[in-house]
Amino acid sequence: MPASLTTAAAVLKELYEPGLVEQLNVEVIGLRRIEKTSDGVSSDVGGRYVRFATRVRRNQGLGYRQELEQLPTGGQQGYAVAQVGLKFGYGRLRLSGQLMELAETNEQAFVNAMDEEVDGLKNDVLKDSARIFYGDGTGALATVTADGVNTVTVSSTQYLEVGQVIDIVSTAGAVKAANRNITAINTTSGVVTYDGADATAVATDIVVRQGSGPVSAAVMREPNGLKSIVTSTGSLYGIDPAVEPVWAAIVDSNAGVNRPLSETLMIANVHRARTNGGRTSAIFTGLGVMRSYFNLLTQQRRFTNTKNFEGGFEGLAFSAGNGEIPVVEDTDAPNNTMYGIDEKTIKVYRDKPWHFPQPDGSMWKWVHDYDAWETLLRQYWEIGVKKRNANWVIRDVTEA
Repeated sequence: MPASLTTAAAVLKELYEPGLVEQLNVEVIGLRRIEKTSDGVSSDVGGRYVRFATRVRRNQGLGYRQELEQLPTGGQQGYAVAQVGLKFGYGRLRLSGQLMELAETNEQAFVNAMDEEVDGLKNDVLKDSARIFYGDGTGALATVTADGVNTVTVSSTQYLEVGQVIDIVSTAGAVKAANRNITAINTTSGVVTYDGADATAVATDIVVRQGSGPVSAAVMREPNGLKSIVTSTGSLYGIDPAVEPVWAAIVDSNAGVNRPLSETLMIANVHRARTNGGRTSAIFTGLGVMRSYFNLLTQQRRFTNTKNFEGGFEGLAFSAGNGEIPVVEDTDAPNNTMYGIDEKTIKVYRDKPWHFPQPDGSMWKWVHDYDAWETLLRQYWEIGVKKRNANWVIRDVTEA
């Protein structure tokens, strides 16, 4: 029997959905070891949420007394309830009717075409998830430092590509330019050229994927990442460190001025996390800071070969007196930055992994008024942390 759209949908589900889950777990560096769970995910009016209680204050009903003195006043633990709203991620794939016709005339050619398209979509979702892991929920691909005629100068072009469809927005969600294509990127000067009419941007505006920017200063479309989780200010999941100081992560910065990396600097932050009851289980950094760490070990005549750690990590070892910690390079980690993570404190909450929804039994939908068909890749998810102060970041590190 020749293939049809119905049978092709079944084939694609069998071939690609299991591989998608495995590929995401294997190839993402920073995100791959963070536990994924659907525990506690619930549907409420207005969205899907995870709620959990976190201990923020000790029982202070403690003390010592002499004979017949009144005992300390009874106390109790102090808790705050975090509410994590899931964010809705999508990847869309559209094929022409002419290509879909191959499903009935040449099954092998159709499957080969699907290999290219579906694998490409998987890789693109994978790469974007890796970026989000280090982000702050705003969707920022880059931050504007200066405006020009059909250009903006940005602080880093790390997450930008020619052909991306972008908006330029304020951090409060005001749109300055919408649905523009990046036509050129100067990675040396940071100048990014876009098509369409010229727009007026200001410093601190951000470049985002089209439609993915913040709704407002307080409402984000993308999941939180390490930039908003591992920080000492700002409310996160409804808990404000200005009210509950233990809800502040450890931040070691140098007022924007890069400084040399040292083992003392790293040890100090591992110890600060330990003082807070955390245990650094992995250190993530970009390639430039990794080179600085490698040079540091070389200068001290230290063994610098990579080694395999428990859980599949490969990296350089770092010791702070409580066992070796893998220092892992990640091309998606931000520049001039090093993150120390207690992986047990962070989870990816989701209702289910990335998948092709099929409410009517078919993953393919006809595009109205076009000889074309579409399928959708979807995941509802958010990155949550239960012990924010167990994690640290060193900013303003000189790269080698």
